[in-house]
Amino acid sequence: MDISTMTATELGAAIKDGRTTAVEAVRQTLDAIEKKDKELHAFITVDAEGAMKSAAEVQKKIESGELTGPLAGVPIAIKDNICTKGLLTTCASHILDNFVPTYDAEVIIRLKKNGLVTVGKTNMDEFAMGSTTETSYFGPTRNPVNPAHVPGGSSGGSCAAVGSGEVSLALGSDTGGSIRQPSSYCGVTGMKPTYGVVSRYGLVAYGSSLDQIGPIARNVTDAAALLQVIAGSDSKDSTSAALKDYDFMSALKTDVSGLRIGIPSEYFGEGLEPEIGDAIRSAAEKLAKAGASVKEFHLDLIDYAIPAYYIIACAEASSNLERFDGVKYGLRAAAYDDLNDMYKKSRTEGFGPEVQRRIMLGSFVLSSGYYDAYYLKALRVKNLIRQSFSRAFADFDIILAPAAPTTAPELGKSLADPMKMYLSDIYTVSVNLCGLPGMTVPVGKDGMGLPIGMQIIGDCFSEKTVLRAAYTTERLLSEDGEGR
Repeated sequence: MDISTMTATELGAAIKDGRTTAVEAVRQTLDAIEKKDKELHAFITVDAEGAMKSAAEVQKKIESGELTGPLAGVPIAIKDNICTKGLLTTCASHILDNFVPTYDAEVIIRLKKNGLVTVGKTNMDEFAMGSTTETSYFGPTRNPVNPAHVPGGSSGGSCAAVGSGEVSLALGSDTGGSIRQPSSYCGVTGMKPTYGVVSRYGLVAYGSSLDQIGPIARNVTDAAALLQVIAGSDSKDSTSAALKDYDFMSALKTDVSGLRIGIPSEYFGEGLEPEIGDAIRSAAEKLAKAGASVKEFHLDLIDYAIPAYYIIACAEASSNLERFDGVKYGLRAAAYDDLNDMYKKSRTEGFGPEVQRRIMLGSFVLSSGYYDAYYLKALRVKNLIRQSFSRAFADFDIILAPAAPTTAPELGKSLADPMKMYLSDIYTVSVNLCGLPGMTVPVGKDGMGLPIGMQIIGDCFSEKTVLRAAYTTERLLSEDGEGR
């Protein structure tokens, strides 16, 4: 059986029914990675031996009836900033290129418990700092639709792996759009859950108040199934939230009757490629014909989201990355004069230019004399933006928006202008500042054949509403031959 065109839930059903096995699924996945990844470079580490061993163990548990979930036996790729016991976890950085964790992240524990098989760790922007997966110490990942273009970032490796068919599922992390934007660029479905729905234990921190692990998949059904596996409260994460209902699969209904949809006029002005705006408005029209109420509105303070986000994210990054000093683990400079010299040389050699830039920016805004002027002011703006979204959700159930102002740019054209790269996050960072759930679904392609993604944003803990809207959008576009 050829699994290359199967969704994750289809593959899980085939394994459960005995039409194929977890071992065969992993074998075909590893073959696909070997064939395709020389060009794409979606993976940093491929654990062929470990994956085959795990698949054999999982298959026995499936046959004995111990594992019955919809994703048991399905191969999955993991972003390389999520700790995996005994398997290299580099954050795509030289400073961690020899780091092997002694423990699993909570999401990895949950994947193993449900019988998913990790096949490897995917490439990313170094420490998740970037929007193109070009800041990786190990070199850039390429877009599976057009290898001359970037896959987006920072979860570009995970999105490229799913978009290319190397795997049907992957985990990413989202600090300011790092799942939703590359999902748009690669033509896949990606979700950033509400802050706290998925444990951050074992996720190497970038911005602790913003980071969130989420699913990346070929369609909404697979994303919901994976979210159902990884979501849940965790005593090891003090920000973890306990929900009454984790049955996200039950939200997969083609029904938007009475759903109130808002479209922020500020998101459809200058800077947005016309083809993207047209594709999203076309999808909104289909939802309206299916029974939803669609209305444009003004979303205040959005112009302040990017500066507030980068001040807060860089401040938290400068603090979080202090631990990488060449003493406890990771890279240590080979030659140094004293302890301070070792710190300086280890960090200079270990961190790339973008990470150094953000550490310096974060240290600046936290320094004496600037803390009040920048950091505290950014926190106040963050609160005002959250209030703006709260007012919007008093009138609407979901908000439709672009995931990025353009389709995937060409390789090498973003890093030369960091400010332009930062501005590419303009439609996604507010979701992280406010802790909201957001999801990207494909809604078409531009004139060059590059995918266009639509972002669906919900209020806190409204994952099921977001999933229902996304599933309905996917069905409606599929009926008309659009979307992918």
